[in-house]
Amino acid sequence: MAGTGGDGAEGTRDGHPVAPRQAEELPGDRGPGLSVPVRTPLFYAEHSDRYERQALISRYQELTGANLIVVIDQITPTNMTILEELLFDCDPALDLHVLLASPGGDGETALRMVRSMQARCRELTVIVPDQAKSAATVLCLGAHHILMGPGGDLGPIDPQMIRYENGHAVMAASAKEIVAAVDEAEKRVTKNPDSFPLFASLLSEVNMLMVEQARSALDRSAALMAEALKAQGQRSDAEVKTLAAGLTAPLIKAPTMHSAVISADDAARLGLPVVKADTASPEWKTLWSLWTRYFAMGCWPANLRAIYEGARASHPG
Repeated sequence: MAGTGGDGAEGTRDGHPVAPRQAEELPGDRGPGLSVPVRTPLFYAEHSDRYERQALISRYQELTGANLIVVIDQITPTNMTILEELLFDCDPALDLHVLLASPGGDGETALRMVRSMQARCRELTVIVPDQAKSAATVLCLGAHHILMGPGGDLGPIDPQMIRYENGHAVMAASAKEIVAAVDEAEKRVTKNPDSFPLFASLLSEVNMLMVEQARSALDRSAALMAEALKAQGQRSDAEVKTLAAGLTAPLIKAPTMHSAVISADDAARLGLPVVKADTASPEWKTLWSLWTRYFAMGCWPANLRAIYEGARASHPG
């Protein structure tokens, strides 16, 4: 990848000395009709980790012939514009691979995301090196292939009720947990009215609007799952109906915890298009080298530092 030697050191080209360069230019530095200065050595040094990650992304693209983007974040409506920045110039004649890590979030946004991805590629592969839970699992359902690492993990489609603090999305609790807690409180208070103050205190942050929103989100889960399966584009209505019927119990009704683990083998038994990673392949080794860089910078699961990255674009969440 261009721009790997921006330290001003001398080199050679075709056997002849090359004068030290004072700046480096990477693909995309100069757009049509734009005059953008090349990067200085200090600027390059300050962002060298980013350029190393983008070099690995480019290397993976060379190995596979597919576009690769990285999405590490909770799934909220604000994701869409940043995602579009990674997708806006993708060649739809090529496959698109998405390295995804997310604890979940808004299922409606996940559906929008996978539809946008499918519109920019021939076939979509979602890569799960670690975890893609809840709404992120919804996104995976709309892919042609789900490439899972040995520790890769999907999760129940368990809608999350998100609150915002200081402009940042914060996971509150799952819709299923909110509804279950309120239902249990109602039963106990009916049986023992004197317990009302206790349960009123325990559920002080839960209001009726939140409960109704949680119930609506649960009712929407099955339809959302079916729409995500349909977004793949090559499944017939009958195939979507059959697959959705088989997924409803294990992904929506049966799980009692948001953290329930669905491994690659489990997902394959459910009929999902799972591919287990060949850990000895150069493609996976490149992906793993890339993933460990995100892990080291605290993207996930340490503190979910969000990032969206491609060969030419890089944005914090």
